[in-house]
Amino acid sequence: MSEYIPNLVVMHGDQTGEELLAEALRVLNPSVTRQPLNFIDFDLSLENRRATNNRVVHEAAQTTRESRLALKAATVTPEIPGDVGSPNAILREALEAKVILRIGRRIPSIRPIGGVYAPIAIVRMAVDDAYGAKEWRELGENGDEIAFRTSKVSRLTCRAVAEFTFQYAQRTRARVFGGPKFTVSPVYEGMFKEELDAASQRYGDVAYQPLLIDATFALLLQTTGEALVIPALNRDGDLLSDMVLQMYGSIAGSESLVLGFNETASQVTTVMAEAPHGTAPALQGKNIANPMAMILAGAALLVYVGTSEAERASRAIYESVFETLQAGKATPDLGGQLMMSEFTNEVIRRVENKLEVWSTLNP
Repeated sequence: MSEYIPNLVVMHGDQTGEELLAEALRVLNPSVTRQPLNFIDFDLSLENRRATNNRVVHEAAQTTRESRLALKAATVTPEIPGDVGSPNAILREALEAKVILRIGRRIPSIRPIGGVYAPIAIVRMAVDDAYGAKEWRELGENGDEIAFRTSKVSRLTCRAVAEFTFQYAQRTRARVFGGPKFTVSPVYEGMFKEELDAASQRYGDVAYQPLLIDATFALLLQTTGEALVIPALNRDGDLLSDMVLQMYGSIAGSESLVLGFNETASQVTTVMAEAPHGTAPALQGKNIANPMAMILAGAALLVYVGTSEAERASRAIYESVFETLQAGKATPDLGGQLMMSEFTNEVIRRVENKLEVWSTLNP
């Protein structure tokens, strides 16, 4: 019987985002990880999205639904009204994504702020809420201009975020911390609070500390250092994740996972991994950008391949990235002197060494 080789959709992007993707693919090369992968490439650069009127984005999404796994480079979202817009919004809707997971974790040699020590995971709604809402303006009776927005959230999305939050907290032995501003918005944000409370009943062994979103932000700066999982609406989670990652020293220090679920919102069916940062045009062509987040995105995807070999390769990449930093080898943004390609070379060297050693211990 022939060996099963998983398909991995590779979504190419713009500017430094494409350069960082290339570094991550170097690490994911089967000659490094010992995990065969069949790469299926789609060009999601702004130029090609315009040329195809976003058809390439929809094709990439359809192939991802079939393969279940995708690695996406950062892309440019044009600000011109009527242009091709954000590919992220199209992808998240097409993949029926409901959760974005971002994890703040300590970066060796970088001093965090706010007393953070253990990881803090942000489980954010991937769709609806303030993003994609219809907006318009009208003149009021007194001549004042009034802006309106029709935001929405669904019960199923709230349930998916709540269920995944408690599943992840149970797996990582973390506390579920925070929540929506349900006191001000008992109907809209209250729906999310209802699903979090219900999930708490299903996962009685998970510590649950519900807080309003403003208190969540405030108390994050007074944390005792324990592992936390914070569920959030789309807009709140966007703000929280950027702040939390920066508390650990860099937004480039973590991967971002966009997760699709089955019909009951209880099981992950599709994973698109990416870096949480943008295309960094000022760094393009200089070989000094930090590839850490994109490399970790590739490592995270391997977990969802579902084989012991892939999980072993994922662990090797995670350990190699952080051991490289612990050894004082980093790109300039983290106080080091390595070029982007040199950092990747060091990670690859360590991954190959680890997998070779581990193969002798557990063939």
